[in-house]
Amino acid sequence: MTLETLKTPSLVLDVTRVKRNAERMTQRVKQFGADLRPHVKTHKSVEVARIQTAGHSGAVTVSTLAEARAFAANGFSKITYAIPIEPGKFQEAIEISRTCELSFLTDDVDVPDQLNAAAKKEGVTLSLFLKVDCGYHRCGVEPTNPAALDIARRITDASNLNFEGILTHAGHSYHCKTESEVLALARHERDLMARFGNTLRSEVGPVPIVSIGSTPTITSVDHLEGINEVRPGNYIFFDAFQATLGSCALDDCALTVLASVVHRDAVRRKVIIDAGAIALSKDRGPVDINPTCGYGKVLDLEGNDLNLTVGEMSQEHGVVYTGKDGLFDRLKVGTRLRVLANHSCLTAAQHSHYNVVEDGKVVDRWDIHTGW
Repeated sequence: MTLETLKTPSLVLDVTRVKRNAERMTQRVKQFGADLRPHVKTHKSVEVARIQTAGHSGAVTVSTLAEARAFAANGFSKITYAIPIEPGKFQEAIEISRTCELSFLTDDVDVPDQLNAAAKKEGVTLSLFLKVDCGYHRCGVEPTNPAALDIARRITDASNLNFEGILTHAGHSYHCKTESEVLALARHERDLMARFGNTLRSEVGPVPIVSIGSTPTITSVDHLEGINEVRPGNYIFFDAFQATLGSCALDDCALTVLASVVHRDAVRRKVIIDAGAIALSKDRGPVDINPTCGYGKVLDLEGNDLNLTVGEMSQEHGVVYTGKDGLFDRLKVGTRLRVLANHSCLTAAQHSHYNVVEDGKVVDRWDIHTGW
């Protein structure tokens, strides 16, 4: 099967680029002397994770318990569930922890005692990170907040909990406008976590892991002194957002959505493709850098940039305005295009599987483990 015969819309994965991206990140993290625990929420694929973890510990990060269950069932023995754990998930989490080394995280002062009680009742010992806010203000406790030390002590003192360390995510790096801004933020993330790790060691006790993670910060940071684990995820595919931000080149991007032209509008010089919000997601991308980025970059079947974007979309329709440079005449009904989505993580989660491409041919099909 080839891209000319694959039905549309379909998710297309360039495995050569995946392997190249994986090797680059592995070598980068190794030179910094840290461990790589890649975040598999980007792809939710066992096969992709095996490429990411080849040659090192095999540890991964997940964003759902469904992912944790699927990856544990496929031989991944060290897993961090990187969403703050809450009581409604304790029982399922404990069940999964019997099949692998599953670590959890919290930023709440009550959860350590609650989780410890649940673990004690089930006769297990669980590993728990303290989630730190390094400026993203989504989850985590700020190091200057007195609750930070209190939570760490509660974990350390609990009979059925192991204090795994501290963990943060610089998600606000995606709002940076320049590479220099990303570098400054990466240094802040690193330095804040290193300092807080030292504070905890002096005030509470051992801090086994100091973990940071985001693709923009890891690809730009100049050293990782004080950090011993990183958890980037998007680097394995990259996307239009990362290319605009400067984290990668366009030809590093491994994931596209194959689409067909289904309608032409000569008056408005636009075409409609059969990839809409469900196939691409509605992430607007790096609007702080490029207000006209739309919902994805349009490529031809060979992957060449047509300098077009998906400007509008509904559930199953994507609108591409072609302008006056002759492209409209080339895009007949049935013409196949590829869309490089703004955010590969969200796009991948819309689909059931990858169509794996190598040397222009579809060579495999890899399942995507969605759900919660």
